[in-house]
Amino acid sequence: MWCLTVFVLFRSYGTSFSSSGVHVYQRMYGCEWDDETGESRGFDQHGYDGQDFIFLDLKELRYITPVLQGIITAQKWNKDREQLELLKQYYEQDCVDWIKYFLMLGKAALVKRGMSPLVSLLQKDSSSPVECHATGFYPSAVTITWLRNGQQHDEDVDLGETLINEDGTFQKTSTLNIYLDDWKKHRYVCVVEHEGKTIQKTEEEIISNKSKLLIVQYIILVDYLLYILPVSPDNWKMNQYFCVEEHKAKTTQKIRDQD
Repeated sequence: MWCLTVFVLFRSYGTSFSSSGVHVYQRMYGCEWDDETGESRGFDQHGYDGQDFIFLDLKELRYITPVLQGIITAQKWNKDREQLELLKQYYEQDCVDWIKYFLMLGKAALVKRGMSPLVSLLQKDSSSPVECHATGFYPSAVTITWLRNGQQHDEDVDLGETLINEDGTFQKTSTLNIYLDDWKKHRYVCVVEHEGKTIQKTEEEIISNKSKLLIVQYIILVDYLLYILPVSPDNWKMNQYFCVEEHKAKTTQKIRDQD
């Protein structure tokens, strides 16, 4: 099973989504195979901000969307019948063959050394919920809790499922749904525990669309690719950075003062 998680910070680029801020785009694709029954299942699912956006129905061999914003994308992808046939071949046969091959190499090869999580606090804007996101950890057992003034706080908390990343590590998110006034009255801390190691994140470490430093794994926007340079404020002031955009043989260069 493969899972690709994308953190997106963007302004409107003529897409169906017009809101700005921090957004999460997820794609989970791959296959499952039962070595006892021989049954297999392929899947290709896309999500936006934790909600289903579009998925591939391998039986009907077409993309289906539960939201209006996904209709245009589904219609476009469904026109490419050759690509749909290739995906069906991959998910129902090639992917399963790869699973069998790796299992043949021995289960010992699948055992990974312990890897600690990378923890981030994410918030779209000051009135939005705060997500405590842990990713890149192995094994999968992890505990994410919220503290309020040093005491465990379970109210207004939505704990997500543990998902697997593309490289075999895992990720998990816990969302705190409170009002802005609560942040001012109380001190909230996200605590992540994994393999005997404890990581804490506080309000001062929240990443939002106003943050000076952004941690971005991948940026994917259908027909657009946006790259965000993770640079500290000091380096930004001391050095001159250029952004070069190439599109259809046309090159556009922007310097720092043009942002």
